[in-house]
Amino acid sequence: MRIALLSYRSKEHCGGQGVYVRYLSQGLVDLGHEVEVFSGQPYPEALDPRVTLTRVPSLDVFGRVGPDGELRLPRPERGWSRHDWLEWALTATGCFAEPLTFSLRAARVVRRRRADFDVVHDNQCLGYGLLSIRRRAPLVATVHHPISRDRKVELAQARGLRRLSVARWYGFVRMQARVARRLPVLIGVSDIAAADAVDDFGIPAGRFHVVPLGVDTDTFRPRGPRVPGRIVAVASADRPLKGVGHLLDAVAKLRVERDVELHLVSALEPGGPTERRIEQLGLGDCTTVVSGLSDDELAALMASAEVMCVPSLYEGFSLPTVEALACGTPVVASRAGALPEVVGDDAVLVEPGDVEALVSALEGLLDSPAERARLARDGRARALQRYSWTSVARATVEAYELAREQAC
Repeated sequence: MRIALLSYRSKEHCGGQGVYVRYLSQGLVDLGHEVEVFSGQPYPEALDPRVTLTRVPSLDVFGRVGPDGELRLPRPERGWSRHDWLEWALTATGCFAEPLTFSLRAARVVRRRRADFDVVHDNQCLGYGLLSIRRRAPLVATVHHPISRDRKVELAQARGLRRLSVARWYGFVRMQARVARRLPVLIGVSDIAAADAVDDFGIPAGRFHVVPLGVDTDTFRPRGPRVPGRIVAVASADRPLKGVGHLLDAVAKLRVERDVELHLVSALEPGGPTERRIEQLGLGDCTTVVSGLSDDELAALMASAEVMCVPSLYEGFSLPTVEALACGTPVVASRAGALPEVVGDDAVLVEPGDVEALVSALEGLLDSPAERARLARDGRARALQRYSWTSVARATVEAYELAREQAC
């Protein structure tokens, strides 16, 4: 099968979407299919050499962020396409324009090459351009989780004029809901994420096919001695939804009576909420923030920790959680979104946003080598049994075949 895989940003260090594109495309070519990835910036850096990459250039607004965290919009230029002008205008007025403008650019490319593909697969873009593609080719879309959940959390925490800017930024969510309702075949990465998309976007439940994500268990594996008191956390974005502030509050309480160190894997916004909270709590001496790690570096860091903490207020899946299980690193996670579904009985769950419960759970594991050993063993077994990229690719192909049948 000839597959066009669309992703509006696909660099592996920019969150789970880049990892998804990399390993799904590899799994598909392992099964004998031809895959061409169409990506906006930042582009993927580690695709399988058998996968073709076609760059879909944009204004790359988020590659122009200044040291103060502010966007540096490019100056308008003669010769810009109408999509460039649209991206510039929407960004200048406070909107997140990438999903819409990428979908329009990708639709133009795919229309010209319609005969080259048997199916088109969109990765969480859900822009209006997909409706044009759907009229010409079988189309499948993955919804990792409804971004309406991010919007709800940020609006709840915003005050005054900030609420208006948050609402404006998340204006694209209405577009995603409208587009998703018109697509006949959708892929969800967990039962809870699919159910939430059905509720939030008004999608008929029968449209979703749940295909959990996978993990490279050869790279993410136990690696020997662990550093006493080390806690690791991964946050793909410096957003309230990730619950990092609650984890920092918990670490501040823990360090009063014990030696702990927090390693946070995240590209923090300069001067943003997490940096400010670290400074306010005086955690600079025990908190290390890193970003841009290779898979091997991330796996080594996870495997060096005594505990992995996932304090999110919502997750549609959480690939880093599965990677921690594969590393045999005991997990403390919020009882939120898909996290209970992902970890089963092989982690410690706490109520989201409950700092005292988080402190108690972390203390309990740090003080119990036997419980850490049990969770390490059971978590690794769960990752090996449930989360394979080969099985992800096979199940995804089943969704492709259904889309092709419905398009006939």
